[in-house]
Amino acid sequence: MKKQKKWKVLVIVLMLLLTTGCTTTLMDKDKNPVKNPETGQSLTKNILCQPTDEETRKIYEANDVDIDKLPACTNFKVTSGGYEGLWTSIFVKPLAFVILWLGKYIKSFGGSLIIFSILIRLVAYPITKKTALQSELLKKAQPDIDKIEKKYANKTDTDSMMRKSQEMTLVYKKYNISPLSGCVYAFLQLPLFFAFLEAINRVPAIFEEKMLLLQLGTTPMIGFSSSSWYMYALLILLIGASTFFSFKLNATATSNEMGMKHMSKIMTGIIILMGLFMPSALGLYWITTNLFTIVQNLIVKRSKIVNE
Repeated sequence: MKKQKKWKVLVIVLMLLLTTGCTTTLMDKDKNPVKNPETGQSLTKNILCQPTDEETRKIYEANDVDIDKLPACTNFKVTSGGYEGLWTSIFVKPLAFVILWLGKYIKSFGGSLIIFSILIRLVAYPITKKTALQSELLKKAQPDIDKIEKKYANKTDTDSMMRKSQEMTLVYKKYNISPLSGCVYAFLQLPLFFAFLEAINRVPAIFEEKMLLLQLGTTPMIGFSSSSWYMYALLILLIGASTFFSFKLNATATSNEMGMKHMSKIMTGIIILMGLFMPSALGLYWITTNLFTIVQNLIVKRSKIVNE
């Protein structure tokens, strides 16, 4: 009961944070989204720092955005613009600051985004490693789980279901399995994902940059009509492949027991669809985190084999 209360509190806190800030789309006098004619991307009204591209500056000025009051992106600080609510002040601005600060030294804001993604995963490694270990522990427990499944295969009454649940709980306890352990980082990753999205949309230095022929602020759906369409196609392919293998390596006996055997395919399809409409920079972030997860799970699997 206490665990349920903790999860409810965490969800409420996250919802409060996520609803206290938002990217605002720049609209023209006819209330239509203003797009960059060169890249096709919709521009953000509440940007955090000044655009560096001269044409982009003119677009903002033509639509009554006072960009002169904003700091240059290279001079952006967490305190720039003052307090703008919990979400922007706690998540978006610090994230934007770190990406811009690191980008100045490596001469690439796209590269900075990727490096910072890896650093976040390294910090979260103790948590995500436990999730990876669950898969291996569940494989050990599989014979016991199969026996319970067989025992209650044709029993659907309430008492049988309760006994089955109790026996499953004892198996999980025996092998030190926590089915909900994978949810911890998922809850942490959700605000990070949206913070990266908003930082990309609100920082011109990021969405104006090109990396690997990709316009970082442009979505693949728009990028398919450019001369570098094949790079956007490759980006979507990598998003799909890395997502699928990440889910597959995390697949556990519990997922099969809960009737979620094909969930990895369904979720991969959903992520691919989302990837078509999210900035290319966010796609690079997603691929980076997935590759880290894949490598981490392979290391955990190999270390388990060696220890045995």
